[in-house]
Amino acid sequence: MLKKIAILFLLFFHCFTFSQETKISLISWNIKDFGKTKNNKELNEIAEIVKDTDILAIQEVVAGYGGAQAVAKLTDILNRKGAKWDYVISNPTNSPKYVSERYAFVWKTKDIKIKNRGWLISELDSLIDREPFLLDFYVDDKQFTVVDYHSRPFNRDPESEIKALSKFIIDSLKTPVLIAGDFNVDEKMPIFNTLKKSGYRTAITNQKTTLKRRCNRSNHLNHAIDNIFYSRDIRQIEGGVIDFIRFCDQLEKARKLSDHLPVFLRFSLKN
Repeated sequence: MLKKIAILFLLFFHCFTFSQETKISLISWNIKDFGKTKNNKELNEIAEIVKDTDILAIQEVVAGYGGAQAVAKLTDILNRKGAKWDYVISNPTNSPKYVSERYAFVWKTKDIKIKNRGWLISELDSLIDREPFLLDFYVDDKQFTVVDYHSRPFNRDPESEIKALSKFIIDSLKTPVLIAGDFNVDEKMPIFNTLKKSGYRTAITNQKTTLKRRCNRSNHLNHAIDNIFYSRDIRQIEGGVIDFIRFCDQLEKARKLSDHLPVFLRFSLKN
């Protein structure tokens, strides 16, 4: 009898502990040419799509005039939708001409804190065209790191970049890590085996994330190249793609926001 009571107590304690864990949601989104091409109406539509997340990682922020301003405007719009948000923007990446971009993070400040403004991973700027942007977040005094990354195009050997990024993350980062980005490579490909063998998992599998230019028999999706990888000390609660294209006749309008869909991960940090 005592043994049964002990088992029930342990089960109760485990469930209680799990229920007490802070749950965090992250959206990763390549928002095409995110800069002055986005008007206030489009920024408001983007805000409506992301407003329920805790952290937004953006790729393809314009490096020149307009990129930082668009992030600031988006944050201002989000601040008028019921929660307080903050943002950071990376410096332009050290990239070949016409390739340089910025990255951005936007997050709700109620439960999520930062202690620095993030940095581009300079150790990788000779190996990766758009070196990733790293920012440490804190929830309930627990630290985790999000790496924001946009690889070079599929026909320009993104695999060599992913190899270099995987090695750096495994060798250098000791906190729980999430890699949010547009990899231009399907997560099923062997180049990701190094991460997977180190315990990394993905928010989504076998889900296409890019938009076609036109619908083909009501199918508007193209390639499975956006994802969120997370380390073994992170517990996935839910992951998916936010498909904001309701009908094929809205595809052209939707592509003005982006030619990629947002990927989301809801997670907690393991004790």
